Amino acid sequence: MRILENLQPKEVFYFFEEICNIPHGSENEKKLSDYIVHFAQEKGLFCRQDGANNVLVKKAGTKGYETAPPVILQSHIDMVCEKNGNVDHDFETQGIKLMVEEGKIKAKGTTLGADNGIGAAYMLALLAADNISHPPLEAVFTTDEERGMHGAKAFDAGDLEGKTLINLDTEEEGEFVVSCCGGNRTIVSLPIVWEQGDFEASPYLLKITGLTGGHSGSDIHLQRASANKLMGRILFDIFSVYDSRMCRIDGGLQDNAIPREAEAVLLLKQQQLQAIEALLQRLNKIYAEEYEGVEENITLSLLPMREKVGQCFSKETTEKIISILLLLPYGVETMDMKLGNLVESSSNVGVVETTENTVHFHNAIRSSLESRKQLIADKIRLIAKLTNAQTVVKGEYPEWTFSKSSAITALCQQTYQELYQKQPVITSIHAGLECGIFAKKIPGLDMISIGPEIRGAHSPEERVDIASVQRVWEFLQKVLCKMR
Repeated sequence: MRILENLQPKEVFYFFEEICNIPHGSENEKKLSDYIVHFAQEKGLFCRQDGANNVLVKKAGTKGYETAPPVILQSHIDMVCEKNGNVDHDFETQGIKLMVEEGKIKAKGTTLGADNGIGAAYMLALLAADNISHPPLEAVFTTDEERGMHGAKAFDAGDLEGKTLINLDTEEEGEFVVSCCGGNRTIVSLPIVWEQGDFEASPYLLKITGLTGGHSGSDIHLQRASANKLMGRILFDIFSVYDSRMCRIDGGLQDNAIPREAEAVLLLKQQQLQAIEALLQRLNKIYAEEYEGVEENITLSLLPMREKVGQCFSKETTEKIISILLLLPYGVETMDMKLGNLVESSSNVGVVETTENTVHFHNAIRSSLESRKQLIADKIRLIAKLTNAQTVVKGEYPEWTFSKSSAITALCQQTYQELYQKQPVITSIHAGLECGIFAKKIPGLDMISIGPEIRGAHSPEERVDIASVQRVWEFLQKVLCKMR
């Protein structure tokens, strides 16, 4: 029996469960892309799949809408792959394990992928339907959005005829997004100088767990703790007093998610152990006080390790790692002075990873102003220069600028008012949407982004509200019905 079989809207949740059953993390979307192609072929619809596994599906307008201007529907089909540390799940080969709880759909210990699987499910349900009035549809399913919008960048928009685009990738019902920030991934890479470990010291695993995490854009203003930044503070306190060594450091899984867990392997002498454990207890209390009401389960632990450790970082390498972690910007940098309550620019140290001879620090930078984005990048480059590290910038994507004359925004406002007798919120978001990329590909494109209520995106607490999915489905049909 399908988990979502009895939920409404039945057609939308059918396709959402199909999507969840297919592994589709970023850069692993081929099977889901092929599924969409097979679906379109079975329905006899025009379909184009490109080398980046983006898929375009076209469907003619229904009776009375044959000559109406086409409408572009757009969602991405990749998901952020995050899981709790105690969960055994292989995102490369396994589908998402779904559960329904208190009117919400969740996953068992992992991200759900409602961001943006629900948007893709809406589109497939519309393409499959034979009882919904709509203009000609051009459904664009893009890939690798979460790691830099690479699919949208690679997509050839030359055969799109529509001049109106509805993006289905927002997470607040009743809020219509009409602009968003731009951003990039700036990676700092520090070469490791190795030295022989102290044979009188024993390896211990220092861990930070229990943090909330969340979306590094839309949740960054909530002041949640970053496991990577906390690890930098802890290591600074330890190494400022004790002559110890570090052998490895890792934290976070995705640069666009606030890191919830981090760990480091330390070489500690027996006579240091009791004092360091006492230090961790004090720090745990300090962090609990600092994040009272925000983080309720911060846990610091120091665990003995059985395996032998031969090499460790040199003292200079360790000092540089700690300096980079302490100095890298995290959180809100500036607020939008025109909108007041919207974040203008931010940065997130999402991933720290130790490879064979390098420690990498992955930073997600966001800003609605190009100059502020560059300022944050310049700060990171200066930190790298001072520590003899290197930087590389990836996944650059543009901001999406608000248009006061947007016809689709006016139509959505009017339709929402008719359905619910109240005005929707017209807003901008401090997160990246592919709309900015499509705006550059199609001059004059009129766009809006809508979606149902999704909470905890980019974390294992991700959940989507079932009733909200139903309401947005009804709203979307009503809007399309008006677009003759």
